[in-house]
Amino acid sequence: MTKVVIIGGGPGGYEAALVAVQLGADVTIVDRDGIGGACVLTDCVPSKTLIATSVRSTYVREAARLGIDVAESDGRPGVSVDLATVDARVKRLAQAQSDDTAARVVKEGVEVIPGEARLVDPKIVAVGDRRIRADVVLVATGAHPRELPSAKPDGERILTWRHLYDLDRLPEKLIVVGSGVTGAEFANAYQGLGSEVTLVSSRERVMPTQDADAAEVLEGVFRRLGMTVLSKTRAESVANTGDGVLVTLSDGRTVEGSHCLMTVGMIPNTADLGLEEVGVRLDDGGFVQVDRVSRTSTSGVYAAGDCTGVNMLASVAAMQGRIAMWHALGEAVSPLKLSTVASTVFTHPELASVGATEGDVRSGRIDARVVNLPLDTNPRAKMTNSKDGFVKLICRQHTGIVMGGVIVGPRASELILAVSVAVQQRLTVDDLAHTFAVYPSLSGSVTEAARSLMQASPE
Repeated sequence: MTKVVIIGGGPGGYEAALVAVQLGADVTIVDRDGIGGACVLTDCVPSKTLIATSVRSTYVREAARLGIDVAESDGRPGVSVDLATVDARVKRLAQAQSDDTAARVVKEGVEVIPGEARLVDPKIVAVGDRRIRADVVLVATGAHPRELPSAKPDGERILTWRHLYDLDRLPEKLIVVGSGVTGAEFANAYQGLGSEVTLVSSRERVMPTQDADAAEVLEGVFRRLGMTVLSKTRAESVANTGDGVLVTLSDGRTVEGSHCLMTVGMIPNTADLGLEEVGVRLDDGGFVQVDRVSRTSTSGVYAAGDCTGVNMLASVAAMQGRIAMWHALGEAVSPLKLSTVASTVFTHPELASVGATEGDVRSGRIDARVVNLPLDTNPRAKMTNSKDGFVKLICRQHTGIVMGGVIVGPRASELILAVSVAVQQRLTVDDLAHTFAVYPSLSGSVTEAARSLMQASPE
C-alpha cells in the first residue's frame, strides 16, 4: 500500500486525500490550522459569508425602487448592521464547514495529525519528534497576507482581512489599500454594510487583472454609491493614531479614517519546511515551482494550492491536489489547463470569467470574434432593477468554438457555468444558441449572446 503524507489541510490537501484514499493509499494529513485551511477558516468562506450579508443589506436599501416601503432615517433607507452578530455568524459557519470537512476525511480513513511538518528527507516527514515515512509527499501549505514594514497590521486599526471578524463594531471610515480582487470585494462589502469607504489603487483602474469592461462597470458602481477611489497612487505608510489611522500616499496626499485594511498580496507558507534542503525548487517569491501535474523538482514530492502561486483559487488548489494523486498513484490524468478555469469576483454585482480574454483577441494571440450584450436589455434584469452588467462571449473566428466569456451581474458566479461547460467541452456558439433557456432569466442573455455570434451557413 502506497503511503501518502499531505502537509496542509486546505482544499489542495483534503481533496487530494480523498482521491488518494479512493485509490487505495494509506493517507496522513499533517495540519496546523484546522481542516479546510485558511480558505475555510479565515479567507474564502468567511469573506463570502460577510459579502452575502452585505448584498442583503444593499437589497433592502434598494427595495424602494421596486415599490417596497422601507423606513427612512435622515432621508436614507433605514438599515443597521450589528457587526458582532454578523461576525459571530461568519466564524460559526466557517468552523462548521471545517468540522464537516474534517469529519468526512476521517470517515474515509485519513489519519489527521495536528502540528507543523518538516521534510527531513524526500521520503520522511517530521512532526515534532515523530518521523513519518512516505512514498509520496504533497505540500499544500497555502499562503498568508503580505505585510508592509511601513504599515504593520496591529489587529486594531491597521488590519489584514484575517482581523476583520474580530472587530466589535462596523468601521466608520474604512480605507482599503490595494484594488485587486480582495481589495475590491471587501471595499464593496463594507460599503454595502454602511461604512464610508476609500479605495487606494496603484493602477489607473480597479482590478487591473480583470476584463477592462467589467472593471469599468464595477468601478462606476463603486463611485456611484459613494465610494472614493484614489487611482494611480500607493500607500507609503499607515499609522495608528489611537482613535483612527493616517495613510500617507506616494503622491504626498494623506487620508484619515477609522480603520485601514491592507490587501497587498500573498506570501507562500514555504519557510521552515525543509523544502530547499531536499531539493525542491522555489522561485524568487518563495513559491514552490511545479509542472502541470503538480510535480516539484524532487521525485516523489508534489505541491498544490496557493504555496505554488498557480492561480490562487480554491478550485485550482483542489484540482492540483487531485491531479497530483492521480499522477502519483498511476492513474491516467490530464495536466492542469488554466484556460478552462472559471473565477469570480464576489462584488455586487458579481464579475465572473473563464477562458480567453478580449485582450487576447485585441493583441492577436487568438483569432476570434467578441460580442458584448448589456444586461439592461434582459427582461429578468429589468424586473429586479439590475441595470449594471453584461454578458461577453468570445468564439473562434471561423469555427465558432467558444473560447471564453465574462459575465457581470447578479449571481454571475452561477451563470458562468454555462460558458465554462462550453469552453471545457469545446462547444460552438451554435450549440449554445440552440440550447433552451428559461424565459425570463438572466441566463437567457448567454444564449442571446451566442445567437449574436452565429454566422450564416455558406450557400
